Amino acid sequence: MSQQHEHPHYHDEPPSAPVDWREHGVKVIKGDQLDSNTTQTPCMNRAAAINAARVGAQKIWAGTVTIHPNAKTGAHHHGALESVIYVVRGRARMRWGEHLEFTAEAGPGDFIFVPPYVPHQEINASTEDPLECVVVRSDNEAVVVNLNIDAVEQPETVYWVDPIHKHPHEH
Repeated sequence: MSQQHEHPHYHDEPPSAPVDWREHGVKVIKGDQLDSNTTQTPCMNRAAAINAARVGAQKIWAGTVTIHPNAKTGAHHHGALESVIYVVRGRARMRWGEHLEFTAEAGPGDFIFVPPYVPHQEINASTEDPLECVVVRSDNEAVVVNLNIDAVEQPETVYWVDPIHKHPHEH
């Protein structure tokens, strides 16, 4: 299912013929020129910077997300796409799972990884300041599937633990 548009693509091998790199090279998308004509989830503003339509991206989507103070999104997932969220400003509280039973928080400078099909909800943990994030997804169109989930009252806090990062309550 290839899309036909005016951008040439060289993602598997370099071009064999000369290319007009001025026309088909680096693109800068100014912060005030993002496109909010993308799938929305209640209480969240998404705006696309990088996608197929805007710059001819083939494998990624990137944009911004703003969540209003004291607000939370509806539960949703992003289909087969992987998502990376970078927190620019504010405090993000993520909930995820079949009943949004797990939770973790992230602040400025933190990255959040959301695997495919994970039901999740973003919450602005601040009652006063907006939560501002940059999002990158693993395809050129933003897939958003909004869900109707009965959420548990008290989600379980999950800490990122791996062989070099121990649980914060362990010594």
